[in-house]
Amino acid sequence: MAGIRENKQGLQVLFTGAILQLFLGIIYVWSVFVAPVSEYYGRAVSDVKLTSSFMLCFFVVGILLGGKLQGKFGAPKVVLCGGLLLAFGMLATAFIPKGALWLLYISYGIVGGFGVGMAYNAIISAAQKWFPKNRGFATGVSVCAFGFSTVIFAPLVEALVSAFGLQGTFLMLSGAFFLVVFALFSFIKLPDDGGVAASAALSEKKQYTMSEALKTWQFYFITFSLMFATAAFFILNPSFKTLAAERGLDAGFGTLLVMITGVANALGRLFTPLLSDKIGREKAAFSIIFATALCAFALCFASGVLFMAVVFVIAFCYGGYSGIYPVITADYFGIKNVGSNYGAVMVGFALSALCFPMLIGAVQQPVVKFIVLGALALVGGVLVLVLQSSKKKVAGE
Repeated sequence: MAGIRENKQGLQVLFTGAILQLFLGIIYVWSVFVAPVSEYYGRAVSDVKLTSSFMLCFFVVGILLGGKLQGKFGAPKVVLCGGLLLAFGMLATAFIPKGALWLLYISYGIVGGFGVGMAYNAIISAAQKWFPKNRGFATGVSVCAFGFSTVIFAPLVEALVSAFGLQGTFLMLSGAFFLVVFALFSFIKLPDDGGVAASAALSEKKQYTMSEALKTWQFYFITFSLMFATAAFFILNPSFKTLAAERGLDAGFGTLLVMITGVANALGRLFTPLLSDKIGREKAAFSIIFATALCAFALCFASGVLFMAVVFVIAFCYGGYSGIYPVITADYFGIKNVGSNYGAVMVGFALSALCFPMLIGAVQQPVVKFIVLGALALVGGVLVLVLQSSKKKVAGE
């Protein structure tokens, strides 16, 4: 930790990036907007929820393209562009007429989601390059702030909508984002060497481009393990509150459960990569994937307090994936091009979010659904075990 404390410029980049991530993470607070937006536009809740699907899809597109743009234009410009796209998307959302809900998909979902992905990736990449020997720590702090955004902004957004209405809330959020992005983007700088020579051990490893990484079998094992591991959360998250009522918890506990998942998500993002610094990436990844599988199986019978504990663990593990997979990507393919390489790995995340809800959503029996989700997680765990057993990693050892 002494080396971390001595890296004062790196800490400045890290904690400035954490502040930006806190604001960028508001894109995930869409669930708070669903009810007022549905009422304002007079549309079904399912139509309004579709916005989050567009957001998630283009969040991954932003990560992928933003990673490529970092090499050409630098991290500060990518963060500025991404942050401004989010702010502009919020501003445009404030003026969408009632008869054009589809424009909301574009302004908040596509423009906002794409902007968040660009900035998110650039901030994580910069954090890793300032702390090449403590990438778990740096990544954990960065993505924890992103996840913790839900805990802070969910009650704030509810209060703003109640006091100033939907349009006023979007206008105020847009203004806040413009100010924060302009004030902080220039602090997200890379080391003079791009971070590659900062550690002798890392500088000896091959720094893979995205096209080179795509030619390795390890890339696909990493990507598909992420896809299978995250399926449980994507399927269960929209139903946590409903399941709580079915398992004997009253409405008040259901609302509390939503807040608990936000806290668990943030904690998983912080502590899983820190754990990986101690026990190894693959062991840490397998631990949370296996825990996800056990909890999915436990949902077949869990109720009351046990149900809340199971949900907490599933949300914790989901946050852990966001914290550890950027570090795993850097371990296997180097940190020079980690932005673009992690963007490619995140395609597995997008496939999980888009495909599994449609495929498994058709399963009517809850017990069967939980068993399938547990089995999918185990598949992801097996892929990680194969990676761990491979003595020769792509990036070299």
